[in-house]
Amino acid sequence: MAHPRLDDVKTYLLDLQERLCAALAAADGGAGFREDAWQRPEGGGGRSRVIENGRVFEKGGVNFSHVYGERLPPSATAARPELAGRSFHAVGVSWVLHPENPHVPTSHGNVRFFIAEKPGEAPVWWFGGGFDLTPFYPVLEDVVHWHRVAREACAPFGEEVYPRFKAWCDDYFYQKHRDETRGVGGLFFDDLNDWGFERSFAFQRAVGDAFLEAYLPIVSRRVDTPWSERERDFQLYRRGRYVEFNLVWDRGTLFGLQSGGRTESILMSMPPLARWEYAWEPEEGSPEAELYAHYLHPRDWLGEAREENEA
Repeated sequence: MAHPRLDDVKTYLLDLQERLCAALAAADGGAGFREDAWQRPEGGGGRSRVIENGRVFEKGGVNFSHVYGERLPPSATAARPELAGRSFHAVGVSWVLHPENPHVPTSHGNVRFFIAEKPGEAPVWWFGGGFDLTPFYPVLEDVVHWHRVAREACAPFGEEVYPRFKAWCDDYFYQKHRDETRGVGGLFFDDLNDWGFERSFAFQRAVGDAFLEAYLPIVSRRVDTPWSERERDFQLYRRGRYVEFNLVWDRGTLFGLQSGGRTESILMSMPPLARWEYAWEPEEGSPEAELYAHYLHPRDWLGEAREENEA
Protein backbone atom coordinates (compact mmCIF):
# COMPACT_ATOMS: atom_id res chain seq x y z
CA MET A 1 0.00 0.00 0.00
CA ALA A 2 1.40 3.39 -0.97
CA HIS A 3 1.68 6.33 1.39
CA PRO A 4 -1.84 7.61 2.20
CA ARG A 5 -0.90 11.11 1.03
CA LEU A 6 0.58 10.01 -2.29
CA ASP A 7 -2.58 11.12 -4.09
CA ASP A 8 -2.31 14.60 -2.54
CA VAL A 9 1.27 14.95 -3.77
CA LYS A 10 0.28 13.71 -7.20
CA THR A 11 -2.62 16.17 -7.41
CA TYR A 12 -0.30 19.05 -6.57
CA LEU A 13 2.29 17.96 -9.13
CA LEU A 14 -0.24 17.62 -11.95
CA ASP A 15 -1.55 21.10 -11.15
CA LEU A 16 2.00 22.47 -11.06
CA GLN A 17 2.64 21.05 -14.52
CA GLU A 18 -0.49 22.79 -15.80
CA ARG A 19 0.50 26.13 -14.29
CA LEU A 20 4.08 25.98 -15.52
CA CYS A 21 3.04 25.14 -19.07
CA ALA A 22 0.40 27.87 -19.19
CA ALA A 23 2.76 30.57 -17.90
CA LEU A 24 5.72 29.52 -20.04
CA ALA A 25 3.63 29.30 -23.21
CA ALA A 26 2.26 32.78 -22.49
CA ALA A 27 5.79 34.09 -21.97
CA ASP A 28 6.90 32.53 -25.24
CA GLY A 29 4.01 33.94 -27.23
CA GLY A 30 4.90 31.96 -30.32
CA ALA A 31 4.54 28.28 -29.53
CA GLY A 32 2.65 25.99 -27.19
CA PHE A 33 3.34 22.68 -25.54
CA ARG A 34 2.47 19.39 -27.18
CA GLU A 35 1.73 16.44 -24.93
CA ASP A 36 2.72 12.79 -25.06
CA ALA A 37 1.12 10.44 -22.57
CA TRP A 38 3.13 7.28 -21.96
CA GLN A 39 2.92 4.06 -20.00
CA ARG A 40 5.72 2.12 -18.34
CA PRO A 41 5.30 -1.65 -18.78
CA GLU A 42 6.69 -2.36 -15.31
CA GLY A 43 4.23 0.08 -13.72
CA GLY A 44 3.16 3.69 -14.01
CA GLY A 45 3.63 6.29 -16.70
CA GLY A 46 3.41 10.00 -17.22
CA ARG A 47 2.74 12.90 -19.52
CA SER A 48 5.53 14.76 -21.25
CA ARG A 49 4.97 18.26 -22.57
CA VAL A 50 7.46 19.84 -24.95
CA ILE A 51 7.73 23.27 -26.54
CA GLU A 52 9.96 23.79 -29.59
CA ASN A 53 10.98 26.58 -31.95
CA GLY A 54 9.06 29.27 -30.14
CA ARG A 55 9.66 32.99 -29.99
CA VAL A 56 11.65 32.54 -26.74
CA PHE A 57 12.22 28.86 -26.17
CA GLU A 58 14.18 26.90 -28.73
CA LYS A 59 13.30 23.81 -26.74
CA GLY A 60 11.75 23.15 -23.37
CA GLY A 61 9.81 20.53 -21.52
CA VAL A 62 7.68 20.10 -18.42
CA ASN A 63 7.27 16.43 -17.57
CA PHE A 64 5.12 14.62 -15.04
CA SER A 65 5.83 11.00 -14.16
CA HIS A 66 4.59 8.44 -11.66
CA VAL A 67 6.50 5.19 -11.85
CA TYR A 68 6.29 2.24 -9.49
CA GLY A 69 7.46 -1.32 -9.24
CA GLU A 70 8.43 -4.25 -7.08
CA ARG A 71 12.19 -3.73 -7.27
CA LEU A 72 14.42 -0.68 -7.27
CA PRO A 73 17.22 -0.22 -9.84
CA PRO A 74 20.86 -0.76 -8.82
CA SER A 75 21.53 3.02 -8.80
CA ALA A 76 19.12 3.36 -5.88
CA THR A 77 20.02 0.32 -3.79
CA ALA A 78 23.80 0.70 -4.19
CA ALA A 79 23.76 3.98 -2.28
CA ARG A 80 20.95 2.94 0.07
CA PRO A 81 21.07 -0.80 0.75
CA GLU A 82 18.13 -0.51 3.17
CA LEU A 83 15.91 -0.06 0.09
CA ALA A 84 16.75 -3.50 -1.32
CA GLY A 85 13.74 -5.77 -1.57
CA ARG A 86 11.24 -2.93 -1.33
CA SER A 87 8.55 -1.91 -3.76
CA PHE A 88 8.54 1.76 -4.68
CA HIS A 89 6.60 4.74 -6.03
CA ALA A 90 8.37 7.76 -7.51
CA VAL A 91 6.29 10.76 -8.57
CA GLY A 92 7.53 14.12 -9.76
CA VAL A 93 7.54 17.02 -12.17
CA SER A 94 10.74 18.12 -13.88
CA TRP A 95 11.29 20.96 -16.30
CA VAL A 96 14.07 22.43 -18.39
CA LEU A 97 14.08 25.46 -20.69
CA HIS A 98 16.59 26.24 -23.42
CA PRO A 99 15.95 29.74 -24.82
CA GLU A 100 17.23 30.70 -28.25
CA ASN A 101 18.61 34.10 -27.23
CA PRO A 102 22.02 33.55 -25.57
CA HIS A 103 21.25 36.38 -23.14
CA VAL A 104 18.34 34.45 -21.64
CA PRO A 105 19.59 31.79 -19.23
CA THR A 106 18.76 28.12 -19.44
CA SER A 107 16.89 26.93 -16.39
CA HIS A 108 15.96 23.63 -14.79
CA GLY A 109 13.88 22.50 -11.86
CA ASN A 110 12.07 19.54 -10.37
CA VAL A 111 10.03 18.51 -7.36
CA ARG A 112 9.50 14.87 -6.46
CA PHE A 113 8.32 12.38 -3.85
CA PHE A 114 9.63 8.87 -3.30
CA ILE A 115 8.40 6.02 -1.14
CA ALA A 116 9.71 2.46 -0.71
CA GLU A 117 7.80 -0.20 1.21
CA LYS A 118 8.23 -3.70 2.56
CA PRO A 119 5.66 -5.79 4.45
CA GLY A 120 6.12 -5.65 8.18
CA GLU A 121 8.44 -2.62 8.07
CA ALA A 122 7.87 1.13 8.20
CA PRO A 123 7.86 2.84 4.80
CA VAL A 124 10.88 4.84 3.73
CA TRP A 125 9.91 8.13 2.08
CA TRP A 126 11.34 11.52 1.23
CA PHE A 127 10.84 14.68 -0.83
CA GLY A 128 13.40 16.22 -3.14
CA GLY A 129 13.76 18.94 -5.73
CA GLY A 130 14.98 22.45 -6.40
CA PHE A 131 15.73 24.79 -9.26
CA ASP A 132 18.93 26.16 -10.79
CA LEU A 133 19.96 28.78 -13.35
CA THR A 134 22.54 28.48 -16.13
CA PRO A 135 23.32 31.86 -17.70
CA PHE A 136 25.60 32.14 -20.70
CA TYR A 137 26.32 35.83 -20.13
CA PRO A 138 27.01 37.41 -16.74
CA VAL A 139 24.26 39.71 -15.44
CA LEU A 140 24.52 40.21 -11.69
CA GLU A 141 21.02 41.70 -11.43
CA ASP A 142 19.49 38.49 -12.75
CA VAL A 143 21.47 36.21 -10.45
CA VAL A 144 20.65 38.28 -7.37
CA HIS A 145 16.94 38.28 -8.27
CA TRP A 146 17.02 34.50 -8.75
CA HIS A 147 18.60 33.87 -5.36
CA ARG A 148 16.42 36.43 -3.61
CA VAL A 149 13.28 34.59 -4.73
CA ALA A 150 14.86 31.30 -3.64
CA ARG A 151 15.61 32.73 -0.20
CA GLU A 152 12.07 34.08 0.14
CA ALA A 153 10.63 30.65 -0.69
CA CYS A 154 12.73 29.13 2.10
CA ALA A 155 12.17 31.86 4.69
CA PRO A 156 8.99 30.46 6.33
CA PHE A 157 10.87 27.23 7.09
CA GLY A 158 13.78 28.78 8.96
CA GLU A 159 16.73 31.12 8.40
CA GLU A 160 19.13 28.20 7.96
CA VAL A 161 17.16 26.59 5.11
CA TYR A 162 18.24 28.81 2.19
CA PRO A 163 21.99 28.69 3.01
CA ARG A 164 21.79 24.93 3.49
CA PHE A 165 20.01 24.13 0.24
CA LYS A 166 21.85 26.83 -1.71
CA ALA A 167 25.16 25.21 -0.72
CA TRP A 168 23.78 21.77 -1.60
CA CYS A 169 22.84 23.07 -5.05
CA ASP A 170 26.34 24.49 -5.59
CA ASP A 171 27.81 21.14 -4.62
CA TYR A 172 25.41 19.00 -6.63
CA PHE A 173 25.80 20.93 -9.89
CA TYR A 174 29.59 21.05 -9.63
CA GLN A 175 31.36 19.55 -12.63
CA LYS A 176 34.32 17.81 -11.03
CA HIS A 177 35.93 16.99 -14.36
CA ARG A 178 35.78 20.68 -15.38
CA ASP A 179 36.35 22.31 -11.97
CA GLU A 180 33.35 24.57 -12.45
CA THR A 181 29.69 24.77 -11.55
CA ARG A 182 27.05 24.18 -14.21
CA GLY A 183 25.65 27.64 -13.59
CA VAL A 184 24.91 29.98 -10.69
CA GLY A 185 22.92 27.51 -8.63
CA GLY A 186 19.72 28.05 -6.71
CA LEU A 187 18.20 25.39 -4.45
CA PHE A 188 18.66 21.64 -4.20
CA PHE A 189 17.30 19.28 -1.55
CA ASP A 190 16.89 15.54 -1.28
CA ASP A 191 16.01 12.88 1.30
CA LEU A 192 13.80 15.44 3.06
CA ASN A 193 11.75 13.62 5.71
CA ASP A 194 13.12 14.76 9.07
CA TRP A 195 10.63 17.66 9.10
CA GLY A 196 7.67 15.28 9.00
CA PHE A 197 5.32 14.83 6.07
CA GLU A 198 3.23 18.04 6.31
CA ARG A 199 6.15 20.46 6.60
CA SER A 200 8.20 18.62 3.98
CA PHE A 201 5.28 18.65 1.54
CA ALA A 202 4.70 22.35 2.24
CA PHE A 203 8.33 23.07 1.44
CA GLN A 204 8.12 21.13 -1.81
CA ARG A 205 5.13 23.26 -2.79
CA ALA A 206 6.93 26.47 -1.85
CA VAL A 207 9.86 25.58 -4.11
CA GLY A 208 7.68 24.49 -7.03
CA ASP A 209 5.49 27.59 -6.74
CA ALA A 210 8.48 29.98 -6.61
CA PHE A 211 10.01 29.01 -9.95
CA LEU A 212 7.96 31.26 -12.23
CA GLU A 213 8.54 34.26 -9.98
CA ALA A 214 12.27 33.56 -10.10
CA TYR A 215 12.59 32.92 -13.84
CA LEU A 216 10.02 34.88 -15.85
CA PRO A 217 11.24 38.37 -14.90
CA ILE A 218 14.71 37.41 -16.15
CA VAL A 219 13.23 36.13 -19.41
CA SER A 220 11.27 39.36 -19.83
CA ARG A 221 14.32 41.55 -19.24
CA ARG A 222 16.66 39.69 -21.63
CA VAL A 223 14.56 38.25 -24.44
CA ASP A 224 14.89 41.28 -26.72
CA THR A 225 18.63 41.79 -26.17
CA PRO A 226 20.35 41.74 -29.59
CA TRP A 227 22.76 38.86 -30.17
CA SER A 228 25.25 37.83 -32.83
CA GLU A 229 26.80 34.63 -34.14
CA ARG A 230 29.60 35.05 -31.60
CA GLU A 231 27.16 34.87 -28.69
CA ARG A 232 25.31 31.99 -30.30
CA ASP A 233 28.53 30.00 -30.73
CA PHE A 234 29.40 30.54 -27.08
CA GLN A 235 25.91 29.52 -25.99
CA LEU A 236 26.21 26.26 -27.94
CA TYR A 237 29.66 25.65 -26.48
CA ARG A 238 28.35 26.12 -22.94
CA ARG A 239 25.37 23.90 -23.73
CA GLY A 240 27.92 21.17 -24.30
CA ARG A 241 28.88 21.48 -20.64
CA TYR A 242 25.20 21.15 -19.74
CA VAL A 243 25.03 17.88 -21.66
CA GLU A 244 28.19 16.64 -19.95
CA PHE A 245 26.69 17.18 -16.51
CA ASN A 246 23.43 15.44 -17.32
CA LEU A 247 25.12 12.37 -18.77
CA VAL A 248 28.07 12.10 -16.37
CA TRP A 249 26.84 13.29 -12.96
CA ASP A 250 23.07 13.65 -12.76
CA ARG A 251 21.52 11.02 -10.47
CA GLY A 252 18.01 11.65 -11.77
CA THR A 253 19.01 10.81 -15.33
CA LEU A 254 20.67 7.58 -14.16
CA PHE A 255 17.70 6.58 -11.99
CA GLY A 256 15.27 7.23 -14.84
CA LEU A 257 17.20 5.17 -17.35
CA GLN A 258 17.90 2.29 -14.96
CA SER A 259 14.32 2.16 -13.69
CA GLY A 260 12.91 1.72 -17.18
CA GLY A 261 11.55 5.23 -17.55
CA ARG A 262 10.68 6.69 -20.92
CA THR A 263 13.97 7.58 -22.59
CA GLU A 264 12.51 10.43 -24.67
CA SER A 265 11.18 12.07 -21.52
CA ILE A 266 14.36 11.54 -19.50
CA LEU A 267 16.55 13.02 -22.24
CA MET A 268 14.12 15.86 -22.85
CA SER A 269 16.53 17.91 -20.74
CA MET A 270 19.10 17.95 -23.53
CA PRO A 271 19.42 21.12 -25.64
CA PRO A 272 18.47 20.87 -29.31
CA LEU A 273 21.94 22.01 -30.41
CA ALA A 274 25.31 21.98 -28.66
CA ARG A 275 28.98 22.06 -29.67
CA TRP A 276 32.39 21.09 -28.37
CA GLU A 277 35.74 22.66 -29.22
CA TYR A 278 39.18 21.44 -28.21
CA ALA A 279 40.95 23.49 -25.51
CA TRP A 280 38.89 26.65 -26.11
CA GLU A 281 39.72 29.68 -23.95
CA PRO A 282 37.73 32.94 -23.66
CA GLU A 283 39.27 36.18 -24.85
CA GLU A 284 40.78 38.17 -21.99
CA GLY A 285 38.50 40.96 -20.80
CA SER A 286 35.47 39.58 -22.62
CA PRO A 287 32.02 38.85 -21.11
CA GLU A 288 32.76 35.17 -21.68
CA ALA A 289 35.92 35.48 -19.58
CA GLU A 290 33.92 37.23 -16.84
CA LEU A 291 31.47 34.31 -16.77
CA TYR A 292 34.32 31.87 -16.21
CA ALA A 293 36.11 34.02 -13.66
CA HIS A 294 33.20 35.16 -11.52
CA TYR A 295 30.06 33.09 -12.21
CA LEU A 296 31.05 29.42 -12.45
CA HIS A 297 32.15 29.01 -8.84
CA PRO A 298 30.04 29.15 -5.67
CA ARG A 299 29.43 32.67 -4.35
CA ASP A 300 27.33 34.30 -1.66
CA TRP A 301 25.30 36.25 -4.21
CA LEU A 302 22.94 37.88 -1.74
CA GLY A 303 25.61 38.67 0.83
CA GLU A 304 27.80 40.32 -1.79
CA ALA A 305 24.87 42.33 -3.14
CA ARG A 306 24.02 43.53 0.38
CA GLU A 307 27.60 44.58 1.05
CA GLU A 308 27.71 46.46 -2.27
CA ASN A 309 24.51 48.35 -1.43
CA GLU A 310 25.83 49.25 2.01
CA ALA A 311 29.16 50.50 0.64
